Amino acid sequence: MYAIEISRLEAQMIVGALPADEVVMARKHAADMPLRLDNQLCFAVYSTAHAFNRVYKPLLDRLGLTYPQYLVMLVLWERDGVPVKDIGERLFLDSGTLTPLLKRLEAAELIKRTRSTEDERQVMIALTSKGEALREKARTVPQSILAASACSVGELVAMKNEIVALRDKLNAVLGE
Repeated sequence: MYAIEISRLEAQMIVGALPADEVVMARKHAADMPLRLDNQLCFAVYSTAHAFNRVYKPLLDRLGLTYPQYLVMLVLWERDGVPVKDIGERLFLDSGTLTPLLKRLEAAELIKRTRSTEDERQVMIALTSKGEALREKARTVPQSILAASACSVGELVAMKNEIVALRDKLNAVLGE
């Protein structure tokens, strides 16, 4: 894209329509384009994540959850009674990050942690009745996010699928 613009400017210089110093400046500008903040996909994703967090915060405050805690609860509402390792893999979190989060959920009486009877090295996570009841209150969260986005369900699903595909490609480069 930038090379096309440079070629167009060089063609104008050759026919005398553009001074050589403007072509030099255009080349420098084009060379810097990949380093412009507005051209960074990672910044667009990062700043969008911040916007999501600001929209989620009041919704999750009503539930007494932080966003990472909400993610853990989503995993458990899908499948209860899972090892810590499975939750970590699902959320791309290591145990050092996950353990304090789980302890806070346990202190709030939303989950219980128990050692597996089959393998005592494994800690199992299960919802309490309070954690299960919270599911009903949380049902409004996805609809609120949909409304805040001003997108259709189809648009959001397509964006999510593209982001997940990109995440998987990046993880593949890292051997994950």
